[in-house]
Amino acid sequence: MKQLEVQIMGQSYLLGCPEGGESRLLEAVEKVDSAMCRIRDAGKVKARDRIAVLAALNLAFDLSDRNAGFQASGFGSAEPLPLGSADDGSTDPRLAALLQRLDNALGGDGRLL
Repeated sequence: MKQLEVQIMGQSYLLGCPEGGESRLLEAVEKVDSAMCRIRDAGKVKARDRIAVLAALNLAFDLSDRNAGFQASGFGSAEPLPLGSADDGSTDPRLAALLQRLDNALGGDGRLL
């Protein structure tokens, strides 16, 4: 097992990686970093843990959507429906609803558990 030091949203992480999997891990890190930075840069969410949860949900949604499109068509993939800011600068209603549900779940202390 090899270890790689990576940066996600400006913070260093030391990650274990199987031999030969470095490029896939770095690609995954880039996707996570990009998703988290987009959410942070939209300015609606400040807490790193909430940004991470939203990014994880967004990436899982994209993967699920692609898998559904792949299965429905027999091949290929559906275009993802990303959560985030709309092209016109307004907040995507799905993101607003997800943020509200996340706020309700986190409660006053900002912790999931």
